[in-house]
Amino acid sequence: MIYLELFWSFFKTGLFTFGGGYAMLPLIQSEVLAHGWLSAEEIVNFIAVSESTPGPFAVNISTYVGRVTAGVCGAACATLGVVLPSFLVILVVARFFERFRRSRLVEGAMAGLRPAVVGLIAAALLSLGRGVFTRAAGEGWLSLLVSATIFLLAAVLAFKKKHPILIIGLSAALGVGAGFALGL
Repeated sequence: MIYLELFWSFFKTGLFTFGGGYAMLPLIQSEVLAHGWLSAEEIVNFIAVSESTPGPFAVNISTYVGRVTAGVCGAACATLGVVLPSFLVILVVARFFERFRRSRLVEGAMAGLRPAVVGLIAAALLSLGRGVFTRAAGEGWLSLLVSATIFLLAAVLAFKKKHPILIIGLSAALGVGAGFALGL
């Protein structure tokens, strides 16, 4: 039964999310928390890990949730669930590409979906950010200051178009250094 639940939860996520992995965050968060598969803190931690590992975010997090919840078979079910909708949609779109490309209905739907996806990403950012900074504040003002500094540094580097690997590596190094310095 757990395998079907994992497959179905991630299938819905893959089917009803447009805009990629970040747009999936609110739905993934909702499904995972509703089933009790991970805590909110575990989700935040794994989002950080999945961003620093190769591969698409949705595949990384679905594989992880499935593995933690139901072992290797759970990982396979969750991963298949999240990728199958996109695979099927791409097959249909490829078959009818010319007709879809020129459709006013599709153009209108995409014009409405683009700002909605940005809103979903912003909501996920605020939700995850609140969790990160609440945890840091619970560890003390110095921990909160370190987290805010790393966040601002990462934002500045991202706006300056620095490579994400540099930002992730630097942020991890600063976090490790701060952890040793603060005794965390």
